[in-house]
Amino acid sequence: PDGAAHFTPMGYRIDGDIVTLAPFVPSTTLENLRREPYAVINVSDDVSVIAGCLTGRRSWPAVATEHVPGFRLADVLAHRELSITHYEDDPVRPTFRLETVAQRSHRAPLGFNRAQAAVVEAAILFTRLDWLEPAKVAQEMAYLQIAVEKTAGPRELTAWQWITAAVQAHERHDLSRALST
Repeated sequence: PDGAAHFTPMGYRIDGDIVTLAPFVPSTTLENLRREPYAVINVSDDVSVIAGCLTGRRSWPAVATEHVPGFRLADVLAHRELSITHYEDDPVRPTFRLETVAQRSHRAPLGFNRAQAAVVEAAILFTRLDWLEPAKVAQEMAYLQIAVEKTAGPRELTAWQWITAAVQAHERHDLSRALST
C-alpha cells in the first residue's frame, strides 16, 4: 500500500502469454493483487533472493517497470510484466489469470549448479515445515548439504546459511545432529 516493491518467491503456471498465480490466504501478494491489477515475474539465477525473501530479507535492488506500474529486480535473467484479466475467489487459494503486457531478457542463463538447486529445494522444504515430519526434513537437508559443500559459491553459501538457520529456528525442527554428520 505504501508503493514499495514486494518481492516473494512463488510458483506460477505459464500458458503462452497467460500466467496463473494462486497465492495463499492470507498473504501480502494476495492483498497487493486485489488492490492493484498488475504483477511482475522475475526470472533469477540468484538463489539468495529466494532464500532471503523466505527468511525476512526483502530489500533487493529494484528498478521501475516500463509497461505496468511496479518494480522488477535490478539483476535478473528476464522479467515479465503482467495485467490481471480474470480473478476467481477461493477461501484458501484465489486464482488470478494475468496477460503478459511486456517481457524482456536481460542476460543469458548459465544454468543452475547443484548447490543452487539444493538451496531451491531447501527453500521449498522451509515453506512446508508445519506439515513435514522433522525426521524427513532433517534427512532431506543433510542430503542437500552434500551438494552445497561440493559446488556452492559465496551467494549459495549465504543462502544455505539463511535457510538452515531458519529451519533450525522453527519450533518443530532441530537440524543440529543431521547437519553436523
